[in-house]
Amino acid sequence: MKIAAFTFVKNAIKLDYPVVEAIQSVLPLADEVVVAVGKSDDNTREVVASIDTKVRIVDTVWDETLRSGGMVLAVETDKAFDAVGSDADWCIYIQADECLHEKYIPVVRQAMEKYLDDNDVEGLLFQYKHFYGSYDFLGDSRTWYRKEIRVIRNNKSIRSWKDAQGFRKNGQKLKVAEINADIYHYGWVRHPRFMMAKAHEANKLWHDDDYVNARFNPDTDFDYSQIDSIKRFEGTHPEVMTNRIERMNWTFDRDPTIKSFSFKTGLLYYLEKFIGWRPGEHQNYQIVRHLEG
Repeated sequence: MKIAAFTFVKNAIKLDYPVVEAIQSVLPLADEVVVAVGKSDDNTREVVASIDTKVRIVDTVWDETLRSGGMVLAVETDKAFDAVGSDADWCIYIQADECLHEKYIPVVRQAMEKYLDDNDVEGLLFQYKHFYGSYDFLGDSRTWYRKEIRVIRNNKSIRSWKDAQGFRKNGQKLKVAEINADIYHYGWVRHPRFMMAKAHEANKLWHDDDYVNARFNPDTDFDYSQIDSIKRFEGTHPEVMTNRIERMNWTFDRDPTIKSFSFKTGLLYYLEKFIGWRPGEHQNYQIVRHLEG
């Protein structure tokens, strides 16, 4: 069984993306890692190239006109996936602000082996931990997606969907197996100045310049207090994140008992917490093998 990993990135240093840690987190699983590196204003390419000999770079140029729904992110994802060799059986996708905890490496590998010859399974579905403001808090409201596909078969009819959150095959939802593994998402954890710079650049992928410049001034700090609900993180971070966490040089300490909900949203929030069901949840996948145990 051969496993490839793939991702895309641009301006990782300028916007403080943990792309090195993201790639390092999947190296123990992958025989090769394909990275689509967009033309950057910093040394992103050199940094990515220095990570490991398994890393193979595909140089790309982002199409800045693809502003509808963040479409360019899916295009860049597909460039990396298309560069994966035909001899790979499974492909693990990790975005530049995500990490796989080392404790899940055996879980993922075992699932790949288990479903290798099960043609009804086109991908593996992971659960998510979305960190917010600091490494001590998780966003826990309905704003955050709970699950997404991060392993797919090496079938090039599978395409990145919309803004690269998930995947589809010929426009249809992938048939997936749930696995007991989490993706740690750090997209909302960086110094407030870097967070505003990232928000400024990211929103250009959805909106015109006038809208972005009016709402996201990169010379100011991002206001992390604008959040509806968080909870404290109880657990350990991936080992690859240790140095980054030790370098944290800002403060975020919000009382997690403070909730900023409308009545309806609050009702749905507490319903989910009590019974584990999220009414109206969008699921960009079809679960055909449910989590065991």
